[in-house]
Amino acid sequence: MPVKGKHRRQKSTLITRGLVAAGTGGAVVALPLIGATGAHAAEQAAPAAVSGTVAAAAQVQVQAAPAAKAAAPTTYSVVAGDYLSKIAADHDVAGGWKQLYADNRQVVGENPSLILPGMKLTLGAENPAEAAAPKPAAKAAAPKAAPKPAAKAAPKAKAKAEVTEQTRASRSAERAAAPAAAPAATGWVAPVSGGVSTPYRASGSMWSSGYHTGADFIASSGTNVRAVGAGTVVSAGWSGAYGNEVVIKHADGNYSQYAHLSSLAVSAGESVSGGQQIGLSGSTGNSTGPHLHFEIRTSPSYGADIDPLAYLRQHGVSI
Repeated sequence: MPVKGKHRRQKSTLITRGLVAAGTGGAVVALPLIGATGAHAAEQAAPAAVSGTVAAAAQVQVQAAPAAKAAAPTTYSVVAGDYLSKIAADHDVAGGWKQLYADNRQVVGENPSLILPGMKLTLGAENPAEAAAPKPAAKAAAPKAAPKPAAKAAPKAKAKAEVTEQTRASRSAERAAAPAAAPAATGWVAPVSGGVSTPYRASGSMWSSGYHTGADFIASSGTNVRAVGAGTVVSAGWSGAYGNEVVIKHADGNYSQYAHLSSLAVSAGESVSGGQQIGLSGSTGNSTGPHLHFEIRTSPSYGADIDPLAYLRQHGVSI
């Protein structure tokens, strides 16, 4: 008989327990499902991000490609008075005269100091060896500096008239038009109008013989150099420490030498008259700056020097 005032505690049914267990189990199971769903979404997003990165890199490479293209090279025709360092400076050639010479070595030849009017030089040409060398792919996407505008060089290039290949006849006409000093009554002149900067027989260790074998005349680069007297050109070209030189044999059996020239206007075997232009002064060979090194010799070779100023005075030249 049940006791009064007490209620029997109701027992949980199997169904209720089952629901609680199911509910609890459902909560536990639901968490991995949510994680799996997030992981699946991340896996789908990863290829899209990689694809976007590749596309962006490709776009950078495409945009960088036009900047990598160098400005088209231009052609310059050498005129009287030109030399490589002057041309490189006038036209802002990257790398200076050395790069200009490397780009045009087949045209200029083995002597970079000897260029002749009419030569066609390429400005801004790419070095074939550098063009053939493989470049790392990483550098393709790197930002490149914009090429230097060619507008600055254009006015200078237009200011110089292009010259065709010159024959000996055209050279003679050019020399005839050049201003020349009036020869003395004997037909002799000073090689340039400038004064003497280093006299004959000056001593010093800078000269291999221990003394100066000629006289140095003041002459800025491109000054007209004249034959001091009538004679025959024995040699005209490169001569080691003397750079570009001309040697002339005169009627009295002596020889005059003109060294460090920037360009030559005569060739071996030509006959010249006193006061005729034979080249332009410069600073080729073993030289500290533009000037004219002038010698008088008893033979065409080094070591046969005599006083050049005394020799000119003997021929009526005031110097």
